[in-house]
Amino acid sequence: MKATALVLAVAGALAAGSAWAQAGTDVLKTKGCLNCHDLDKKKVGPAFKDVAAKFKGKTGAEGELVAKLKSGKGHPKVQASDAELEAAVRQALGPK
Repeated sequence: MKATALVLAVAGALAAGSAWAQAGTDVLKTKGCLNCHDLDKKKVGPAFKDVAAKFKGKTGAEGELVAKLKSGKGHPKVQASDAELEAAVRQALGPK
């Protein structure tokens, strides 16, 4: 019985992880990020690849960007939950 519960817990965690990764793309679309940003070219704001390059290897980069989006300092304030903002930032920064 315990083994079954463990297998179900692991499967649930894996499923949640893949859904969460998809959520970053959804947040970028639904919160209007793509109106000003693009993956590889500058629009009104910088391209996500340029943001990722700027913050590459920087400790605390995700938290810093989430804080900017929440506060509206250096970027228009984004009305989203912390989880949504974290997913969007991870998506924008790309793989580590």
